[in-house]
Amino acid sequence: MVGGQLERIGVSLPSNLLQKFDDILSKRGYSSRSEGIRDAIRDYIADYEWISEVHGDRIGIITLIYDHNQRGVGDSLMDLEHEFVGLVVTTLHVHLDKNNCLEVILIKGDASHIRDIRERITALKGVKHVKLTTAPPGEGV
Repeated sequence: MVGGQLERIGVSLPSNLLQKFDDILSKRGYSSRSEGIRDAIRDYIADYEWISEVHGDRIGIITLIYDHNQRGVGDSLMDLEHEFVGLVVTTLHVHLDKNNCLEVILIKGDASHIRDIRERITALKGVKHVKLTTAPPGEGV
């Protein structure tokens, strides 16, 4: 909204993604797609702002799902993990099906480096989902 006014935008989405979104909206009782999109954007902004404001040492996991058929995505992930060798503690790789892989990356280090690797993973073509969960490392960790 600019000056309290609504703005119209156009969005192109794959039909299967839109169908899943519509199904969720229906189950959650939304009266329109616009309401759901506004809530999704608010959540996206809140998530970004939360992770942007976290500082200091953290421990956590990055969970991602990617299409292993996407050319170069596996190599790019491995290159990032090597680039952040001081941050990446270990990884777990699972083949979900013929096309999709799940990767779990255990991380420990400065929040700014964790943000950096998360953003770079999110930007990789073929990565479908990224979730970061962190906490302060606590005593003796």
